[in-house]
Amino acid sequence: MFSSLSRRATALAASSLVVATAAMLAAVQGGQGPVPAQDARTAAGAAAPAPAPDGAAVHPRPGSVAVCDEPGTDEIVRVPDPAAPEEGRPIWVRRPPGPDSADLPVLYLLHGSTGTHTDLKDAGIGPAMDEQMCRAGIEFVIAAPFGQEAGGADTEWGDAVDDDYRIETFVTRKAVEAVEGDLRRPRELRAIGGFSMGGYGAAALPLRHPDLYSQAVSWAGYFKVDDPSGTFGDRAEEHAPDRLLDDPEVQDIRFMLVEGEQDRTPLQEGSIHGEAERFSGLLEERGMAVETLFPEGGHTYDAWLPTFPQAVDFLTEGWAGRAAPAPGD
Repeated sequence: MFSSLSRRATALAASSLVVATAAMLAAVQGGQGPVPAQDARTAAGAAAPAPAPDGAAVHPRPGSVAVCDEPGTDEIVRVPDPAAPEEGRPIWVRRPPGPDSADLPVLYLLHGSTGTHTDLKDAGIGPAMDEQMCRAGIEFVIAAPFGQEAGGADTEWGDAVDDDYRIETFVTRKAVEAVEGDLRRPRELRAIGGFSMGGYGAAALPLRHPDLYSQAVSWAGYFKVDDPSGTFGDRAEEHAPDRLLDDPEVQDIRFMLVEGEQDRTPLQEGSIHGEAERFSGLLEERGMAVETLFPEGGHTYDAWLPTFPQAVDFLTEGWAGRAAPAPGD
């Protein structure tokens, strides 16, 4: 879906697939070399905290967490990938101050079809989330993997049926290993979110991997298959969020769905308009937790970024009771 964000008046993603692919190659060729699958600060000598015990309680500290005084740090982690054997596939990672820890939640963020991981960084998502972490009193890691492929196909954050690219495998396995390393989080501390095609991926991937994620935030997502590049071939229904809800193993994933009131971005069948309402109804029918937001605006970051306070409150509520308290609390 959305084969050209330039058609959709997005302030920060007005590029064609050719430009997006060129951005990928430039980022891969001009960025730093591979980073080991662990926090660079831990590699520099900081002792890695022990994993938190199951059931450890969270103690939000509004206005008192480290990110209130010091911004998060950005790095580009590169993961070996057959499609880029020399440079690897990049992930933008933003970590709050201090050492990494297995009790520090992680939010994986997926970009749109013509976007990149750096588009999310350049949109100011890191500082905006820092502000919300300070306000809510819970810090978390942000990890935005690169989901394009060199030929310019709409990957739909999936593995191609002909095996040309394996983006779903990258996100659900390799990215988790690279970002979390030996400090693997329990699913209760792992969430996934995304914008447009990324909003679709943020619904499809946790439903396909309910053991990995406990929460999902979909900004301007769609919840049926929209596969213009034929990524899934004749197996598209296996990737449709509205069909994946039939899986009996999918029971306790919390969803937030955000859709701009003026968003009428075209899909192959219909448009994004009404998708949040339709999918929330399906979730409610199955007794699953869901919140919806309908901000003013269309298919743009201008509509999505103002919803970050509600999104962080939603995630914090889900993480409550699961992360360890800070020393001295």
